[in-house]
Amino acid sequence: MSHPIYARIDGPVIMIGFGSIGQGTLPLIERHFDFDTSKLTIIEPGEANGAAARETGYAHVAETLTPDNYKDVLGGLFEDGKGFVVNLSVDTSSLDLMKFCREHGVLYIDTVVEPWAGFYFDTEDNAARTNYALRQKVRDEKAANPGGTTAVSCCGANPGMVSWFVKAALLRLAEDLGAEADPKSRGEWAALMQTLGVKGVHIAERDTQVRTEPRQPGHFVNTWSVEGFIAEGFQPAELGWGTFEPWFPPNGHRQKTGCKSAIWLEQPGANTRIRTWCPTPGPQFGFLVTHNEAVSIADYYTVGAGDDPEFRPTVHYAYHPCDDAVLSLHEMFGSGQVQDVHHILDVDEIEPGGIDELGVLLYGHAKNAMWFGSRLSNEETKGLAPKQNATGLQVSSAVLAGMVWALENPEAGIVETDEMDHRRCLEVQMPYLGPVEAHYTDWTPLTDRQSHFPEELVESEPWAFANVLERMGA
Repeated sequence: MSHPIYARIDGPVIMIGFGSIGQGTLPLIERHFDFDTSKLTIIEPGEANGAAARETGYAHVAETLTPDNYKDVLGGLFEDGKGFVVNLSVDTSSLDLMKFCREHGVLYIDTVVEPWAGFYFDTEDNAARTNYALRQKVRDEKAANPGGTTAVSCCGANPGMVSWFVKAALLRLAEDLGAEADPKSRGEWAALMQTLGVKGVHIAERDTQVRTEPRQPGHFVNTWSVEGFIAEGFQPAELGWGTFEPWFPPNGHRQKTGCKSAIWLEQPGANTRIRTWCPTPGPQFGFLVTHNEAVSIADYYTVGAGDDPEFRPTVHYAYHPCDDAVLSLHEMFGSGQVQDVHHILDVDEIEPGGIDELGVLLYGHAKNAMWFGSRLSNEETKGLAPKQNATGLQVSSAVLAGMVWALENPEAGIVETDEMDHRRCLEVQMPYLGPVEAHYTDWTPLTDRQSHFPEELVESEPWAFANVLERMGA
């Protein structure tokens, strides 16, 4: 595998956060960019991750960024008009960092719209705790200040890579249906989805990576950030709400401001089960964990304006994490307590054979449903990049692609991955994704549905969210 140098980064490279994703992203930055190594700084206050940061030999700042100090800490490292901030942390306001970077002409990228510490658990208004609300503030900032130094918002595996997969999947579906397709603008992409008859998109993921040692009680085990998963897991379940839906959840709420592309439910996402499909397991349960892409994809592919647009797809995450993480969730929600020990599976402790199967399931069209995505194994990951498992590489390689795009488009202002050139981004990322495949299925949420117990199903619309959401006894 060759490792092209994509660009030179002039000025400081500042990594905020050095957890599993940061440790996996750094080798890709070293591999694919020309930069002054004396100007790379890692900001990481954690004890274990701080030790890992010091071992790299780069400058290390062991300080927690807060609303009171972030300008002083970052400002002391900035060179106006130069450099790149790579924000891979939790509990740092993405919006505040974006604005500060733009003021100084510094490129910026993150993997999620993150608030300052305490927001997820201290905010009592569930509507304010949604990803919709966090994203809308960023979109409002973009509308008020178009252009300027590029800040790439939400560019990991998902949100991020999956938005590029949606475009690639639409072109593949159009080809298979014999339809002409060469969309250039947002409006043309939305019209294509509508014309192809796609009613919605599941971000359908199955993680089968298994550790040789069994999970211990009181441990939360995951293949990526435990803190990040817990935070989003306790947020309300959330989804982009499609115009075809014939039923509205009794505990659902519509958003009152902004693009109004999504709704939220009065229940935590990581404790909300939904039906979906992935190539390896076939039909499966996933969790309706809130994610930015559920809102952004639904917004991007909307046809028409106002509260009742002509077309909008239903979009949501449908996540089956690794088995240890599922058990960890059951223990956490059952006890009402977050575990004291957090553990991320190291690449060398995972048994052979496990993969992270992450893609987009486009459904409702003439061929019923198509899953398009990455089926990356942990074993293949070992040969592709150091310091990460399959889940981590899907994220870190998307950060790499987003950085390349930003350096090639340095005055794009705030952008989401839906708005970026998916071909260029996937061109950079594909070498790190293992098999990227399209799979059709005739499965629907009504297939082989057991009828021994009462369920309130919508027989006339198999893909209705009413049939996707697990609500036995309704």
